[in-house]
Amino acid sequence: MKLASTLKQATYPFGILRQRNFGLLWTSMALAGTGMQMESLALGWLVLIRTDDPFLVGLIASARMALNFLALFSGAIADRMPRQRLLAAVMFGMSLLGLGMLTLLLSGRLETWHLFALVLAGGMIRLFQMPSAQALVADILPEDRLSTGAALTTMGMNLNTIVGPLIGGFLFQAAGPKGVYVVIASLYLFAGIFALSIQTIQTTSKSREESVLRSMLDGLKYVKGQQVLWSVLVLAVILNFTGWPLHTSLMPVFARDVLGRDSAGLGMLMAAFGIGSLIGSTGLASVRNLQHAGKLLILSVFVWHGLMFIFAASHSFYMSMGILLFIGAAFSSSQVSMLTVILRTTMPEFRGRIMGLRQLAIYSFTFGSMNSGFIASNWSASLAANFNGAVGIGLTAILALLSPKLRRA
Repeated sequence: MKLASTLKQATYPFGILRQRNFGLLWTSMALAGTGMQMESLALGWLVLIRTDDPFLVGLIASARMALNFLALFSGAIADRMPRQRLLAAVMFGMSLLGLGMLTLLLSGRLETWHLFALVLAGGMIRLFQMPSAQALVADILPEDRLSTGAALTTMGMNLNTIVGPLIGGFLFQAAGPKGVYVVIASLYLFAGIFALSIQTIQTTSKSREESVLRSMLDGLKYVKGQQVLWSVLVLAVILNFTGWPLHTSLMPVFARDVLGRDSAGLGMLMAAFGIGSLIGSTGLASVRNLQHAGKLLILSVFVWHGLMFIFAASHSFYMSMGILLFIGAAFSSSQVSMLTVILRTTMPEFRGRIMGLRQLAIYSFTFGSMNSGFIASNWSASLAANFNGAVGIGLTAILALLSPKLRRA
């Protein structure tokens, strides 16, 4: 009996994957996320070997988010139309861009400006992904399963950070960027098919009868009156400026210049981060109704940035992988708790716009990547990581003091 009870507890969070619509959504996001992680590795490594310039690596990473200032607009659109159709359109659009990149590679005419153009186009399309996909979680699941849904969604993203870089790194080494982009285009195509198969009833919102501008202004007004929401969004700005650049713009530089590894080694480093993230999100998924999500969010950001100092000091490849396991766990904990707080706090008719604002907060990653790339190019990647860790801890501490409702969320 005890064994049966233990097994039931362990498998509890995965039961909602048998719910048809959530299973389709989870699969679609997992496929797309794997493609995105492969693309991130391929672009970073391709720019580094073509230009030998860490600043351009940071710039190409920041270009992926350059149009995120339009995220509130995309969130308003997600509140006005069927979210599963919008999500499917995003996936099909990304598949077409992958085919465009493959065509340039096969023709031998690929230039650096092509990379930036395609990345900007992809960023424009992906604007609609987060507002539609994450709002769909709350459309599909009952309130008492939202924290589990948030954890499983994050767990899927974390699986991507393991599978994507490993496949991308070794495939880049074995078949070059052409082989990588064949897989990327295919993954996005299947992700779109799964998204199109979702059946759900979206909450009717008066925003459909208003102009898009009016809907956007209503969303901002709503957030202004919710301390928990605006403080979570500010924290999202902080961690995307200081935390996420380590995983994207700085990781290729650490792999090659500090640890002396190739693209396969870069894939292993990124996969270690993903394994840690998976462990963290799987553990949180087993919690039936996550409590004190606000405190967990703040603590996770502190741990994430504190570990960056240790990573920056490491010159051992396997020690760096070990540190990234713990950084990944802290990262996933921050994402699960952040999404849980947002979904619990936000009224259904505002979910698309709030997810749009969360994506707008990710815009800070653009400046964080450029800043990290600039410091790494002129001084060192280690100095960039130390700078980001110190700034992240300081700003998070100030926000935690200014937002008591977040600490109680």
